[in-house]
Amino acid sequence: MPTTPHIERHFTAPQVVRDIVIGMADGLTVPFALAAGLSGAVASTEIIVTAGLAEIAAGAIAMGLGGYLAAKTDLEHYHTERMREFQEIADIPEEEAEEVARILRQWGLQDEHVAPVVEAIRSDPGRWVDFMMRFEFGLEAPQPGRAMKSALTIGGSYVVGGLIPLAPYMPVDTIWVALWISVGITLVALFTFGYIKGRFTGIHPLRGGLQTLLTGGVAALAAFFIARLVA
Repeated sequence: MPTTPHIERHFTAPQVVRDIVIGMADGLTVPFALAAGLSGAVASTEIIVTAGLAEIAAGAIAMGLGGYLAAKTDLEHYHTERMREFQEIADIPEEEAEEVARILRQWGLQDEHVAPVVEAIRSDPGRWVDFMMRFEFGLEAPQPGRAMKSALTIGGSYVVGGLIPLAPYMPVDTIWVALWISVGITLVALFTFGYIKGRFTGIHPLRGGLQTLLTGGVAALAAFFIARLVA
């Protein structure tokens, strides 16, 4: 009797999604707030576009650099802890073996099953350290090139997000018309972004869209009023 093969669907790129969320969220809100804030203070959409593009460039660089440094810090922290763990299994192997046993008991293994598993793990120092890094400290090995990928992803997402609210000011000469178009497409973009994010991360897409619309809209509104106060 034919059977339908079981296909597991798991999302395996949470760090990429996190970087896109960081870049897009800021890109959609900060340039929008700047453009909206300037709408009542200047007489030309060209000035708004120029200021907006300058902000997008500066923001993308700053956000990308922040992502790069954060990923480099994670990598350095991981390698430091890994070297320290190698030193500990060399200096105090019995204490470290007992740590393994304690973790296994927390999973429900009986004592008669724990001992052979501990011996199997400690027979390979690299595997032993990997076990401790993951299950004692909750640290996963960073992906190769993670820092540069994070910088490019965050920076690129910021640029894409920032161009969305700024785009209406480019072909439209009337500032207030451009502003209301910008408000509309920014809200649509926030909902669409949240909807797509929900499909990737496993939450209901409609819920993800509404959550992103609400949080991003509140952030954009707050940034708008702050920008109007200082513009």
